[in-house]
Amino acid sequence: MSQVTSLVQSVDWVALAPPTLTAAVALVVLVADLFVPAARKPLLGWLATAGLGLAALSLLPLLNGDRRTFCLAGHPDVCSYVADPFALVIQFLVLGGALLTALLSIDAVKDQDLPTGEYWFLLLSSAAGAALLPASRDLATLVIALEVASLPAFALVGLRRGDRLSSEAALKFFLSSVAATAVMLLGVSFVYAATGSLHLSRVAHALTALPDPRLATLAAAGVALTLVGFAFKTAAAPFHFWVPDTYVGAPLPIAGYLSVVGKAVGFSGLILVTVQGFPSYADVWGPALAVLAALTMTVGNVAALRQDPYRAHSAVRLLAWSSVGQAGYLLVPLAAAGYVHDPAHAIGSTVAYALMYAAVNLGAFAVAALVARTRPGNRIADYRGLYARRPLVALALGFFLLCLAGLPPGIIGLFAKVTVFSAAVDAGLAWLAVVMAVNVVIALYYYLQWTAVLFRGAEEPGTEPAGPRPVVGRVPAPLATAIGLAAVLGVALSGAPQLVLRFASGALL
Repeated sequence: MSQVTSLVQSVDWVALAPPTLTAAVALVVLVADLFVPAARKPLLGWLATAGLGLAALSLLPLLNGDRRTFCLAGHPDVCSYVADPFALVIQFLVLGGALLTALLSIDAVKDQDLPTGEYWFLLLSSAAGAALLPASRDLATLVIALEVASLPAFALVGLRRGDRLSSEAALKFFLSSVAATAVMLLGVSFVYAATGSLHLSRVAHALTALPDPRLATLAAAGVALTLVGFAFKTAAAPFHFWVPDTYVGAPLPIAGYLSVVGKAVGFSGLILVTVQGFPSYADVWGPALAVLAALTMTVGNVAALRQDPYRAHSAVRLLAWSSVGQAGYLLVPLAAAGYVHDPAHAIGSTVAYALMYAAVNLGAFAVAALVARTRPGNRIADYRGLYARRPLVALALGFFLLCLAGLPPGIIGLFAKVTVFSAAVDAGLAWLAVVMAVNVVIALYYYLQWTAVLFRGAEEPGTEPAGPRPVVGRVPAPLATAIGLAAVLGVALSGAPQLVLRFASGALL
């Protein structure tokens, strides 16, 4: 009996609360959908939003210190789930991003006739997986959390029934993601074969002293293949090809969700496996991530620069390619962490940049969702004269774009870029800092071009969309709330940008 008892692992339900509550509300919404009459289906959206808010509040009891659960008996420091400050920061980002997505979705579900119960169940399920991943501390839990976050997203992208673009986007997203997952699983199996463990702390220790050179070769291959899987999730080039078509085909709230929460999942997983699992292989993943960062930001910004403002869905495509370029910036400090003895400050730069990017990018998608209500083509040209029609909305979008560009009054965007730039310089990656500087200048052009469109007069003759001129009505309350929250958060972060970096750096590993 004593031998059986020793195998029982500890379970801390307070530490598990954020992903557990999110998953529980997902099940409640799915069951409630069977009994709620069609006229009252919008209540499910508010229930899902309240559930995400409750899950975010459940982070508060965890602020006092590290909490661990699912630990090996006799080894309290070897755990599968750790609610440390790093996990809490990413969980806050994930649940906050999912909450803003839910606010964007309340009217979108009704307007686009999406299946209500399925939509909210899938969104909450994906958010639960995304909240689980940053606290995962073994490779098996990491892979499971990644797939729980990803699989519902495939269905959400293709949820617009009868829409060719939606079906095509879901298929591309699914096939490419499955291929990346297969490669990552192969890498994880190689690492397990070489080290005999899946826990990141034990993997890190075993990799420092492999007894056989053949095992070292196997481990190096496993490290490289594992990085490929997470590089896909972060939309790093050349694993980015699914992004533009997926964003265009998906409902706009889901495109915004993928651009923020999907990236948070990928980057948190990448941080954990590199800095905690494979620190002894920094000479492998450091240069690899530096090359990926340079390639990703260049491909994303050059493609965004080439977008035709009169092409259908050009606004969403520009945001999609912009998100690829931003992923390149996010990779820079992570690459720098492979060249320094203490990676906490470098990784803190990535987390700080991700917090800024999440707020303003979701705000930009919220404005795009508003414009799409009257101009479904969602061309950049459709934003011409937005200031005359909706002054506050135009000012908010202008602020979001300036934050992404790194220009005042978007101080938080400027501060985040300077922080990322300094991380590259401090690590001795001067060539990467130069590449980043060039890309920032390229990005300035298309961000400022779109911002200028907002304040121009009415459309030029011959460029108006076909059909009757749309009527400017009231902004739906949930959509207005999402835009307002994103703007307030961006302004607050711009007022005290140093606190963001201090908070992010202090939360690290």
